[in-house]
Amino acid sequence: MSLPEITRAAAKWRNKKLTSVSSSLLPAFGKVTGEGSLKLKRFVIAPYDRRYRIWQTFLVVLVVYSAWSSPFELAFKKVASGGLLPVDLLVDAFFALDILLTFFVAYLDKSTYLLVDDHKKIAFRFATHLGFPMDVASTIPFQTIFQIFDGKKQEDDIFGFLNLLRLWRLRRVSKFFSRLEKDTRFSYFWTRICKLICVTLFAVHSAGCFYYWLATNYHTADNTWIGSNVTNFQERSIALGYTYSMYWSVVTLTTVGYGDLRAHNTGEKVFAILYMLFNIGLTAYLIGNMTNLIVHSVARTFAMRDAINDILRYASKNRLPEGIKEQMLAHLTLRFKTAELQHEEVLEVLPKAIRSSIAQHLFHTTLENTYLFKGVSEDFLVQLVSEIKAEYFPPKVDIIIQNEIPTDFYIIVSGAVEVVTYENGIEKHLKGIEKEKLQQIPLISELLSDLYSEVGTVSKGQNHEGQRQEGNRIPRMSGTLPTRIIIHGYHPHDKPNEGGIAGKLIHLPDSVEGLLAIAEKRFGKRGSTILTADGSQLEDLGAMRENDHLYIV
Repeated sequence: MSLPEITRAAAKWRNKKLTSVSSSLLPAFGKVTGEGSLKLKRFVIAPYDRRYRIWQTFLVVLVVYSAWSSPFELAFKKVASGGLLPVDLLVDAFFALDILLTFFVAYLDKSTYLLVDDHKKIAFRFATHLGFPMDVASTIPFQTIFQIFDGKKQEDDIFGFLNLLRLWRLRRVSKFFSRLEKDTRFSYFWTRICKLICVTLFAVHSAGCFYYWLATNYHTADNTWIGSNVTNFQERSIALGYTYSMYWSVVTLTTVGYGDLRAHNTGEKVFAILYMLFNIGLTAYLIGNMTNLIVHSVARTFAMRDAINDILRYASKNRLPEGIKEQMLAHLTLRFKTAELQHEEVLEVLPKAIRSSIAQHLFHTTLENTYLFKGVSEDFLVQLVSEIKAEYFPPKVDIIIQNEIPTDFYIIVSGAVEVVTYENGIEKHLKGIEKEKLQQIPLISELLSDLYSEVGTVSKGQNHEGQRQEGNRIPRMSGTLPTRIIIHGYHPHDKPNEGGIAGKLIHLPDSVEGLLAIAEKRFGKRGSTILTADGSQLEDLGAMRENDHLYIV
């Protein structure tokens, strides 16, 4: 096999493997595959096909009926051979159809993570699995078959216990809730609440039915928990018996125990003991799950309140000024409000390549439109974007302090900043101060000279819509920003040698002599003539525009 054929074969296998993995994992989080998304053999069903998933959901509804009817028919034998018999046969027919469909459903090979669509392998795997005989046993209508051969209605307890095999279908409900808990389209909180309610109702219903069955099978009806209160209870209506059963089960589960319905014989006492021991575990399970759900929903609020209390105690203990305490509280409050925007814990678990792609999507446009980085190479922007992260600052907080060693560089995306100084302990804002007073502030001359110098950097902020915000930059006394141009050390009609010195981005000086001096410093040689891009000699520096090119020869 040639190299291209090997490459194509490897790519085909990789695509099939990735498709299989996606089909086995992603649907649990809300994705369902449609017809044609997987290429399987004819008459083979994908386990996450949309139509098959709808069928499985329909079966879950039938399982709920089976979970209710099986204990109910054991306790009340008449309904098993009466009104519920046609419904039971119809439900069993649906599950029998599902057994046949399972022989055509592909399965995931856990060793290769590929979907197996071979008919023989699918049939052999299902037929040798424990679920196959249990599915068959829970679907066979034993009572109906015996009645056909015997010709008589049978209400023996043996058929009631055989009907309990239908409870094997409850595993479908467990899998259904497990899938819903992973499905991001549904609320995890309410999914768990529904599951806990279903577990509780099933426990109450089953215990009440079994307790009623004990009373109906005791040799002395008056010496039972219900017979001592209801005379000839077996001849009364089914609704009355079921109501009494549910009442006893609920008051026992909730540990209320009014004493009006109590065990009278040994069998009932043993069952009551076992049921109350079971209730201890069920109650612990319910309380534990409810506590976890509630605590999880308010965990962030608890964390914020604890952090605020810690700050207040720290500020009080160290007698911090009110201004510093307010800044601390404002910063902490903003941190919790913007935590969902930053998601640092989410980014930490991602590989570097994905984090870099996210940074390019979030910050590249902001960076390339920033005044300081106009005209720089794309490679430099890509490298710089990977190191950027978003930060949020509350109002009236100090971001950079004078004489502090700089460790970060900030680009204002939205909001505004001001340069503030202190004179005789009084806070003064440089923006809006009269020029005469501004010159009297210490170090202001040095600050202004830095703003005018070639290496000084002044950047405009941007809001999220990409619009320039003049109020977001450090104010310049002249009210204008320096023009930036690109200079070259060769004639515009000559092509630079490969690997030669590229153009240099500089601030346009006020004089030709200043421009020649900068060019000498940048290119290492003294020029005498300044040409424009069309080869004509420059006449006026004031005519230059942003990002124009000049050639020094």
